[in-house]
Amino acid sequence: MTNKMYLVGALILAAVVYFGSCEMRGIEYYEPKAIATHFNGEHFVGSETCMECHADLYDSHLLTAHYNTSAIVNSNSIKSSFDSGSNFINLGEYKIELKKDGSSYYQQAKVTGTEEYSEAQKMDIVIGSGVKGQTFLTWEDDKLYQLQASYYPPTDSWINSPGYPNQLHKRPVRDGCLKCHVTFATNMDFSGRGNRYNKEKMIYGVDCEKCHRPAEKHVVFHRENPEVETAMYMLKLDTLDRQLRLDACAQCHSGLRGAIVKGNSFSYLVGERLDDYSRNFYTGQKSNELDVHGNQYGLLTSSACFINSPQMDCSTCHNPHTNQRGDAEYFNQKCFSCHNTETVVCSVETSHSNEMGNDCISCHMPTVQSNTMSVQLGSDQAELGVSIRTHHIGIYNSDSEVESRQVDSTAVNDIKSFIDMGK
Repeated sequence: MTNKMYLVGALILAAVVYFGSCEMRGIEYYEPKAIATHFNGEHFVGSETCMECHADLYDSHLLTAHYNTSAIVNSNSIKSSFDSGSNFINLGEYKIELKKDGSSYYQQAKVTGTEEYSEAQKMDIVIGSGVKGQTFLTWEDDKLYQLQASYYPPTDSWINSPGYPNQLHKRPVRDGCLKCHVTFATNMDFSGRGNRYNKEKMIYGVDCEKCHRPAEKHVVFHRENPEVETAMYMLKLDTLDRQLRLDACAQCHSGLRGAIVKGNSFSYLVGERLDDYSRNFYTGQKSNELDVHGNQYGLLTSSACFINSPQMDCSTCHNPHTNQRGDAEYFNQKCFSCHNTETVVCSVETSHSNEMGNDCISCHMPTVQSNTMSVQLGSDQAELGVSIRTHHIGIYNSDSEVESRQVDSTAVNDIKSFIDMGK
C-alpha cells in the first residue's frame, strides 16, 4: 500500500511540475499568439519567437535599418530634438511646432505672429531608421496620415515632409507607401487604396517574417520537436533560384510597383514570382534613367558585374541580418573576392588610388543625388536631392557622368503625381 501511495504521489508531483512549468512558459510556448494573418491563411507570430533559437541573428538584426524602418514613437525610436529653439519649421503663413508631453510627442501648427494654435496631432508611428531621415504618421481613429514635419539628420533639423506644399497638409498613408516600412498591415480596403487599417494587426519594421514568410507552423513544430535540427515549415532563401532571391529584395528596392496584377501590396510572399503580383511603374528604362533611391535592383541588374556573374544577387554583398552601413572594408573585400591584381588593373593613378585608400566602392558606386527623394530645408529654398550610393557598378570618368545618372524632371513629376494619387 505504501509503495502504491508513493507512486501516486510521485505521479501527482510530476504532473504539478510539468504543468507548472508550462504555465510559467505560457500557453504561447506551444501555441504562439498570431499577431496577424496573411491572406493565404498563414499566421505571423513576430520576431520574438525567432529569438528562442536564433538569438545571435535576432540581436544583430535589431540594429539594422530594415528592422528600424518603422516603430511606435517613443524616446528610443525618435532621433530628433524637441529642445526649444530647434523644435519648429516655418511655412510662411504657418509655423509647425514639435512638442513633447510626458511620453507622447505632438506636432501643432499656429498662425505666424499669433498664438492661434490648431489642434495638436499626435506622432504615433515613426518611419525611417534615422540615418537618412524620419517622418511621422498619426492615427485619426483607424485612419493613417503622414504629418507635416519630418526630421533630416544631415542638418539635424526639422523640415517640411518631402513632397509637401508650404501650407498645412496631411497625406493619407496607403499600402503602396506603407508596404516597404512594415512587415504586414491589414487595410480595411483590400485594394490598398484606402488609409483605414486594423491597428492591432500591424507588424512594424522589416522583420524576419518579411523575408522568411509567416512562421507559426515553423515555431510550433520546433517547440514541440526541439531535437529536429532541420528547419521545417520555413522558407530557405538559398534554395531559391537567383530571380526568386532577387525578388525578395526587389519587392521594395525596384521602384514604384504601381501596377497590381494580383491581390494587393501585401499579397506577395518571398519564394513566389514578384511579377505575378505587381509590375514596375516604369519599365524598359536605361540604367542612367533609374533613380538611385527607388530602383537599386534595376541599377544592379544593369551592371556588368551582375551580368557576368551568374550567381550574383543582393546577398552576395549584403547580409540582411547585420548592420553593415559604413563598413567600407567589408564591401571592398567583396570586390576583391572577384577582382584582384591578377584579373584586373586599376586605371586610376597610383597617387589617387592611395589617397582613396584603395576604396573600390567610392569610385565605382559613387553617391548620387536622388530626384524622387528630395527635401526642402526652408520655405524659400529649392528642393535638394538626398545623396544615396548608386547600385549601378560602373566606371565613372567624371563628376558630370555621375550627375547624368539621374531621372529627368518629367519622370520625377510623374512619380510624385502617382504618389499623391495613392494608387
